[in-house]
Amino acid sequence: MPHQPTGVPILRLGDVLVTGLLNELDDKSAVAFTDELTTRIVADAARGVLIDISRLEIIDSFVARTLMELTTMARLLGARVIVAGMRPAVAITLVELGLQLTGVETALNAEAGLGALGWHRMPQPAGEAPSDSLR
Repeated sequence: MPHQPTGVPILRLGDVLVTGLLNELDDKSAVAFTDELTTRIVADAARGVLIDISRLEIIDSFVARTLMELTTMARLLGARVIVAGMRPAVAITLVELGLQLTGVETALNAEAGLGALGWHRMPQPAGEAPSDSLR
């Protein structure tokens, strides 16, 4: 079956892929997203994947299962997955429904998730322009 793009951007930052999940995740789009992401992990030799879920306002057992399956597949392909940006309401819903994201590593936000994958923002010294160090 040919690879069908899902419309969900998957960005590459070195050896890390960054993507996100939207509320409109149904069976067909979940399968397409999983296929696209796993294909990209192999094609880009990604060692890490950040999945930003900050746009998810609700979560159900289907989305939770999809995240767990994506994490397992990525791990089998040699990539570490971090799910970032979970809203408090989503965390509460997961607990209330008794759903556990078994094997899924989480981070408070995308920046923390990228940091856990080895990416760190390079701070500029106060008042120093980037060209100052070249003089």
